[in-house]
Amino acid sequence: MRTCIGCRKRELAADLLRIVAQERESGDGARIVAIVPDPWRRLPGRGAWLHPFSACLSTAERRRAFGRALRVSGHLDISALERYLENRHEHS
Repeated sequence: MRTCIGCRKRELAADLLRIVAQERESGDGARIVAIVPDPWRRLPGRGAWLHPFSACLSTAERRRAFGRALRVSGHLDISALERYLENRHEHS
């Protein structure tokens, strides 16, 4: 059982999307933390779990749950996660 960082409901891991934080540098040398989906659950690092729905994504963003769950700080870029959820929704 895992807990969605958006709605806080407990579900089986198979029903949730694992997300991880990956650090990178921007063009001006600033540190950016990208929040990326890990659908195969193989990426290294601390993970968090999220229902693959835009409602849970927006709730998690509003609650600032990504930084707490993944234990990261700084500018968090969730664009890769947003694109993944949009593409997943289009293909379902």
